[in-house]
Amino acid sequence: MKLLLLPPYFTPEKQSSAMLDHQRYEAFANAGVEMSLFAPTPTRGISNEVREIYRNRKHELMYNNRMSVTRYPLIREGKNPIGRAIRYFLGFAKQFFIGIRQTDVDCIFLVSTPPIQGVLGGLLKKRLKAPFIYNLQDIFPDSLVGSGLAKRNGLLWKIGCKIEKFTYHHADKIIVISEDFKRNLLAKGVPEHKIEVVYNWVDQNAIVPIPKNENPLYDEFRINREKFNVVYAGNLGNAQNIDVIIDAAKIMIENKNVEFLIFGSGGLKDKYVEKIKHDNIDNVRFFPLQPIERVSQVYGLGDVCVVSCKPGLGGAAMPSKILSIMSAGRAVVASFDEGELTYILDKYKCGQHAPAGDVNAFVKVLRTISDNHEKCEEMGRNARNLILERFTREYGTQRYVDIIKSVVKRQD
Repeated sequence: MKLLLLPPYFTPEKQSSAMLDHQRYEAFANAGVEMSLFAPTPTRGISNEVREIYRNRKHELMYNNRMSVTRYPLIREGKNPIGRAIRYFLGFAKQFFIGIRQTDVDCIFLVSTPPIQGVLGGLLKKRLKAPFIYNLQDIFPDSLVGSGLAKRNGLLWKIGCKIEKFTYHHADKIIVISEDFKRNLLAKGVPEHKIEVVYNWVDQNAIVPIPKNENPLYDEFRINREKFNVVYAGNLGNAQNIDVIIDAAKIMIENKNVEFLIFGSGGLKDKYVEKIKHDNIDNVRFFPLQPIERVSQVYGLGDVCVVSCKPGLGGAAMPSKILSIMSAGRAVVASFDEGELTYILDKYKCGQHAPAGDVNAFVKVLRTISDNHEKCEEMGRNARNLILERFTREYGTQRYVDIIKSVVKRQD
């Protein structure tokens, strides 16, 4: 079986789904699946030295020679959304012309970032006469409205709806990451037989609880072990609504026992750094986004770890970082819309939440939880146990393998 993969980013680029992608590819290889992957020369989140190495590395074999990787030049990704959109469209054109030249493809597997990947999959399906599986990690264009990048019934929204309709019509299977996503698609008329729910997972053996006295990051970054530390790690963009964290820190500034630690990168980082300087918010510290290998240590710094979003995104977002936080044995504090995430926190008692964007409610949650260390630790233990019971790497990756095999088998 030969799988065609056309991701917009690929190792060693830094992105939130890098670990999930790697583990999925590893599972495909272990199942005997041959993969042809075409991706741009890496530019995102890497040094000039690393970029130069890969500029000359056009071809390589990975995953026990089951994956053939071919890289092609593309303009670097900038912080400007317009520049990023231009890069996506140029990449789309390049990938389309690469894709139509492929032969003996048994299945096309594409992930939903950027959303035009769905159009690419539909077009290549027609040309290659191969089934198309779409892994939906974000609901588009709903997420654009929630993040403030588009208005409902505006031009961008209408274009997004056409892209969405085209994608769902041509996809043979749509793998979504939550029941909320499935309900969203069903409401839009997508046949239920096309939809498979596979929650994102976490490598429970790679991300583990680390006791405070064994975590080297405390000393490396000069972080006080005695304080109640609130950790956020990830993208610092519009959708994540980091403002709610900084505004909460400003309100809680008189509580010298609480400190906010933000690890991340993104288009709005400079704005946030300037904000804490201008407002003299000295209980917030920024750090660079750390390598994947340090996820346990980063989340291990937190007595609680934060998941946040802009109001309106909760029903169309299920951030994978929540699973990493839970695997690290830490309580989750969410500023999030009601939905699957908040349902999990309530049902399994592994965190607390406030409505997305409601700073005062978020502060109330933080004050309550920071005053009860025993309860906080109990929620962390509940979180770790839930991962071991329901969100392991082995279960999630095997579901992907089974879905691909079933789709290809139906075509034979």
